Amino acid sequence: MPRVKSSVSSRRKRKKIIKLAKGYRGARSRLLRTAKESVMRALKYAYRDRRTRKREFRKLWIIRINAAVRAYGLSYSVFMKRLKDANIEVNRKTLAELAVNNPDAFKKIVNSISV
Repeated sequence: MPRVKSSVSSRRKRKKIIKLAKGYRGARSRLLRTAKESVMRALKYAYRDRRTRKREFRKLWIIRINAAVRAYGLSYSVFMKRLKDANIEVNRKTLAELAVNNPDAFKKIVNSISV
């Protein structure tokens, strides 16, 4: 059997790693082994943190809603329960956005559940 030279595919594989490591400091962007380690770690963190980001944003929205409803003498849990009982279906992201950027609309929501 003839010998197969794999220089093209090997170079392509190496270039792909080096391209992913663009912007890294020092040897991490130039040397293959170091770049490979850094890229693997970065991809692992990226995968993990795409899931973590969702949790972090939900926590942030809850904190903002809680801070906003405290001004009306309610707690977050009581507010959410009353929303559910009043059949007002507004998600936490929207509520947090209203609380920060449109306090008048948020006040109307709070008044509609307080009655």
